[in-house]
Amino acid sequence: MGARLALLATLTLALMGCSQQGDGRDRDGAASPASPPSQRPGSGHLVTAITTQRAPVSAQHERPGTLRLRRLVRLYSQEEGRITALDVFEGDAVRQGQVLARIEDDLLRAELDKARATRAQEALDVERLADLTRRKAASEDELAQARTALAVAEAEVRLLQTRLDYTRVEAPFAGVITERLVEPGDFVTKKTHLLTLADPASLIAEVYVSELVLPQVALGDPVRLRIDALGGQPLAGTILRIHPTLSETSRQAPVEVRFERIPDGARAGQFIRAELTTAAVPRLLVPFRALRQDRDGQFVWIIGDDGTAVKRPVQSGLRIADDIEILTGLAPAEQVITRGFLGLTQGKAVTRAEPSEQAAVGTRR
Repeated sequence: MGARLALLATLTLALMGCSQQGDGRDRDGAASPASPPSQRPGSGHLVTAITTQRAPVSAQHERPGTLRLRRLVRLYSQEEGRITALDVFEGDAVRQGQVLARIEDDLLRAELDKARATRAQEALDVERLADLTRRKAASEDELAQARTALAVAEAEVRLLQTRLDYTRVEAPFAGVITERLVEPGDFVTKKTHLLTLADPASLIAEVYVSELVLPQVALGDPVRLRIDALGGQPLAGTILRIHPTLSETSRQAPVEVRFERIPDGARAGQFIRAELTTAAVPRLLVPFRALRQDRDGQFVWIIGDDGTAVKRPVQSGLRIADDIEILTGLAPAEQVITRGFLGLTQGKAVTRAEPSEQAAVGTRR
């Protein structure tokens, strides 16, 4: 009986000890150690954040494009007739002034001979009437009419000579034939497209650049080019021309890039990639993952002065690697939340995680 009473007393003391420890105080009445921060009653929503700052940043932008010939001319017939000679083909190199095609000219030559004879006759009439006028045998009016007829005859000769010259189609500059659209023996009318001539030295790269990037590039800026069909080796170039108007649909403008040395095998129409480096300008960047989107537009979450989450509408700019530029809505030295969005609401108390706690927060969205 005594042994049972001793055992019951021991169990009663043990239960009393557990009850005292469960109320958060030890046997001496002191408060027990604090719970971990994530389990503290009243602790804020755990997030990670960065402090914004504005700093000079240069950006690199890769844009696709196409090789294009800057100097290209389509040669048309200016007289009608049968093609009597056409000795050049696609790919042929020609020199400036070389005759590329001939149109039959027999009829024009006959008309020119007739006009020259008429001019000679009119010149004789002027001489005869001038002599008669000096001897008062002809009037000044008759002499004036003869001189007018001579001027008309001379103009007719020049006109026919010009038309005769048009029967020979010459190369306006040295280049390469890219199109041959007629054959010897074909009858062509005026304004028939005969040949296309291009200058290989005028080969450029044409890329389309966004309106956001255009203010940061200028004529003469270096550009690195790659032609996938030629192995993708980097090629040096510079900006030759920036077009003044943008497409209304894409908000982009063509930018022409000149090669420092045109590579062998480069051809118009090939696909190229151009890497543009913009000048370093002050930008306010945040991690791209911090930028959110809803029906009202873009926004970020920031930590307000009172330690609560604040939804801040913003306007974004360029995407630079893993960051994005914020144009409006943020100022330097603000705390932008980058992780811990799950369950985050306007006005909710938040706690900025310490470095050792960021791994746990990183699993949240």
